[in-house]
Amino acid sequence: MIAPSRSDTGGRVCWYEEVPPTLRSRWSLARQLLVLQLAVLCVLAGAGITFAYLDAQRAVGENARDQVRVVAVTVADEPGVVAAVGTPDPSAVLQPLAQRVKDHTHVDFITIMSPAGIRYTHPNPALIGQHYIGNIAKPQHGEEFTETYTGSLGPSVRTVVPVFDAGHRVVALVAVGITVAAISAELRERLWPLFGVAGAVLLVGALGGWLISARLRRQTRGVAPDELSNLFEYHEAVLHSVREGVLLVGRDGRIGLCNDGARTLLGLDADPVGRELASLGLPDGLAEAFTSAENRAEELHLTDSRVLLVSTSAVRSGGRAQGTVVVLRDHTELQTLTGELTTARGLAEALRSQAHEAANRLHTVVSLVEIGKPEQAVEFATAELALAQELTDRVVGAVAEPVLAALLLGKAAEASERGVELTVTPDTVIDDVSLGVEARDLVTILGNLIDNGLDAAVRGTGHPKVVVTARTGDDGLLLRVADTGPGVPEGADVFRRGWSTKAEDGHGLGLALVGQAVRRYGGTVDVGRDGGAVFTVRLPRQEADR
Repeated sequence: MIAPSRSDTGGRVCWYEEVPPTLRSRWSLARQLLVLQLAVLCVLAGAGITFAYLDAQRAVGENARDQVRVVAVTVADEPGVVAAVGTPDPSAVLQPLAQRVKDHTHVDFITIMSPAGIRYTHPNPALIGQHYIGNIAKPQHGEEFTETYTGSLGPSVRTVVPVFDAGHRVVALVAVGITVAAISAELRERLWPLFGVAGAVLLVGALGGWLISARLRRQTRGVAPDELSNLFEYHEAVLHSVREGVLLVGRDGRIGLCNDGARTLLGLDADPVGRELASLGLPDGLAEAFTSAENRAEELHLTDSRVLLVSTSAVRSGGRAQGTVVVLRDHTELQTLTGELTTARGLAEALRSQAHEAANRLHTVVSLVEIGKPEQAVEFATAELALAQELTDRVVGAVAEPVLAALLLGKAAEASERGVELTVTPDTVIDDVSLGVEARDLVTILGNLIDNGLDAAVRGTGHPKVVVTARTGDDGLLLRVADTGPGVPEGADVFRRGWSTKAEDGHGLGLALVGQAVRRYGGTVDVGRDGGAVFTVRLPRQEADR
């Protein structure tokens, strides 16, 4: 099988061949392809030679028939033939004539005979005066006749034509023939170049097939077809069954591989294989991580709806960089639980602060009573109770969402401990809890905005103060947090992961989560200045099935 290895490339992914011994004895795909190509070449060459042989045989036979007919007609039209057959010894004149013509025309025999078939000439003088062996019925009646017949010289192609005198009477017959052996010899002469061409075609084809199979062997690593099929099936099964997202981004920036998990985590509807990375609409930081030449491990990135952990590794094959393998893990639920845990810790810290403040005030009241000033003790306790009860009554009466009310009360206690005045404006009213926005997302948005406001107010030069407004209306929910801090730099991308005014590491995620939650609900968030920073979030009413 083919498996990844990270042991010798500094974290880069390499691929190596691991073929089980039982598979090495089988024919590889490259070898099977080579044998198939050779078989096809042999069949085609054999068929070509057969057709060429039949065509050459036909052509040679037709050429022989045409040749013997032309020679026979020429001899029959010779005036000396008619004169010679009327003499007492026709052979004395016709035998030299026939021999000269045979030598010049390269036929095997020229036989001039009487109408009854008695030979006047023959290549073998001993046969002169004997009967011609063959069919002469049609020539005796003035017609030409061609046949293949076995005579005294063996099988031959022959033409017999009549010789007419001045009165158009048949006075002699002329037979001209070429033996089948001579025709076969000519056919063989024609076939040798054909065999040479066929051999050259087979040689070139075999060489080309070997080169192709060698290239295929390198690409398939000598794996047999059934194992290659199993590898593909395993690859598909594993790739599309894991929850983690896996992508392969080529050097040209195109997606070479994408499993179902990656499509789900990136919110892609169609299969992105073959598309350019820039056309997927991913956040800039995420797209940059996908194409980075450096290996990355467990980097946190945000999309519109998810928090992702991204790991990238360069892929090398044959010593060349092939692209980047990207592994995505969903960190959304863990980040949500972390946010809820942070909120719970904040509330617990707020309760601790309140308990600490209450203990201090109680000691003060007890001390005033002990020193004999009960009136001042009652006055002090009543004032502190009225102030705390006023804030609690305002928040609980205005905010129908208990989690959000608890968050505001906890942040108020935290602000008091940090020396920041946290004010909830009188127009804060959330009496409609059917907006379709989950409570944990409200905590994420408002909690992070207040935390940033408290941090900014502490760093400000004036009286530290944070003003919170939260109200519902016909158009949805409005959340506004203003602080007296130094404000936000002009043009700063505050909702980008990693942006922070704090120098310490580990910051820059809160506002990014705010932006993600707002985008998920189709809302907007504006950043302004009014002495300090002013963040205004508007969330439209959501459908009931959200």
